[in-house]
Parts: sequence; structure tokens; C-alpha cells
Amino acid sequence: MIRLTFDPIDPGGLLNEFSRGRLEVGAVATFTGLARAEAGATVALELEAYPGFTEAEIGKIAVQAKARFGLEDFAILHRVGKIAPGDPVVFVATAARHRRAAFEACDFLMDYLKSKAPFWKKEHGPNGARWVEPRPEDHADLTRWDKEISK
Repeated sequence: MIRLTFDPIDPGGLLNEFSRGRLEVGAVATFTGLARAEAGATVALELEAYPGFTEAEIGKIAVQAKARFGLEDFAILHRVGKIAPGDPVVFVATAARHRRAAFEACDFLMDYLKSKAPFWKKEHGPNGARWVEPRPEDHADLTRWDKEISK
């Protein structure tokens, strides 16, 4: 499942729903990303996406993750619109037969979402709004997966 939503995310409810009835899965790993206040510099995070296109692009990397890590399933739910500090922005869940695959796939998907997924982020604060780009560390996190393939 890949979905964009303007609605608040309930990570606990999503985890329960995602885990239910998985008799052959040995591990479910999740990640929930929260909007930060940046020490008062951000009063709202705003995310924009192209509906249809953004999900399709995320779907391409999710299919790669499923094959690469032998996942049984995955779920990616990402907020768009204005989000208050402390509110969940993204929920990623991976299900696999073994924990290492679930953990690594979750990490792999988040590295992609953080640096390459077609989202446009803007932070709103007391001094106005500013566009946010991925940090060099975000790009480095993603490129490490390419290095692991070439070993």
C-alpha cells in the first residue's frame, strides 16, 4: 500500500492493521517520521506532491525493496499539506520472514523517501517560509545502498 493523505496519521492503528493476520511473517519493522519545530523556527511543515505521479515513483522503489529484501509486504503512508510540529509526516512498515530484512528494507525505503521521492517541502516560521532541500547526509544515506550492491 502506498498512499498520500492530507489526514492525520495514526501510527499505532496503522501498525495494528498492517500486522493483523500475518501467520508466516516473522518480523514487522516500522518507521514514523515526525515534523520538527526546529527550536521554534518552524510552526508548520508543508509538503506538496503530484497525486498519481508521486505514488507511482514511490511504487518503483518499493517494488525494488520487495525484491531486494524478500519482503512479504510493505506500507507507505505520507502526509501532504500543512503539518504541525510533532505530528507524524510519514509511516513506513515492512513485513518479512526475518527481522534483518524487515529492518533493512524499512531503512532503504526511508532513505529514498527522504532524498529522492518527488515531494516539495516548505517550512513556515515566524520569519516567513523557506523551501527545504535534502541534506548532504540524506544523499549519502541513499548512496550507501548502491555501494552495498557493488560489493
